[in-house]
Amino acid sequence: MQLFNRLETNRSFDGVIEKIQTAIVSAPERVRDVLHGVWLGHPLHPVMVQVPVGAFISAGVLDLLPGQRRAATTLIAIGTATVAPAAAAGWTDWSQMTKDKQRVGLVHATANVVAVSLYAASLVARSRGRSGRVLSYAGLSVAGLGAYLGGHLSYARGGGMNQAAPDLNRVPAEWTSVGSLASLPEGKPAVRTLPDDVPVLLWRQGDQVTAMIERCGHETGPLGQGEVVGHGDDACVVCPWHGSTFRLRDGVAVHGPAANDQPLLRVRVEAGQVEVAQP
Repeated sequence: MQLFNRLETNRSFDGVIEKIQTAIVSAPERVRDVLHGVWLGHPLHPVMVQVPVGAFISAGVLDLLPGQRRAATTLIAIGTATVAPAAAAGWTDWSQMTKDKQRVGLVHATANVVAVSLYAASLVARSRGRSGRVLSYAGLSVAGLGAYLGGHLSYARGGGMNQAAPDLNRVPAEWTSVGSLASLPEGKPAVRTLPDDVPVLLWRQGDQVTAMIERCGHETGPLGQGEVVGHGDDACVVCPWHGSTFRLRDGVAVHGPAANDQPLLRVRVEAGQVEVAQP
């Protein structure tokens, strides 16, 4: 749509984006990992938004029924109270997206701020004995716009999705040689390219080899160019683009912004040759 093209290319947002981004990335890494959902193995934001969204929609239904004013008001209060943690997770993910996504995300967040403000005004009106329904339905409408923009970010632009998955689907199902075991350096990642232009990151410990998709699942950064931290079973590779950190022996996401583990391939060594295949 033309609207999305205009938002994604609107550089007038960039000054505000940079200020907000700087504030977010200054938070401790441990806090950012929690909000990214590293501990969950899945982005936290889409999980957290279920509570306020569910509460607001349910309140809208109850406001149409006789005798349900108190229940609807309670749900609006719950929804309004639970927005903050959901928003914190969303802002944290947003801070590590590309500029085109951040521009859309800024409008998405602005719409949600307006929606919550309308719901808060509805609560004030209800506490004073007025209906408050017009304000809450206005809030639901604006929240719907915000959700539409959020859907575009996720499904059209791939925000929050594991972008290594498409490469995994293009790995041959049959065993494919990526070179000899002797050619792989010990304690240093090596990159080999499979047919269909799929780069694979190989990690050798003695006779054991781990193979993972080389493009980072967060924003397709080149893990083969990343720094290795730690030693032995705890050795990890750090994405040079946004700092996502994956354990080399099993692909586990240790630090965000990536919340998903990096996809692994099956590996075997036959007659001195390292072979990989789809899981």
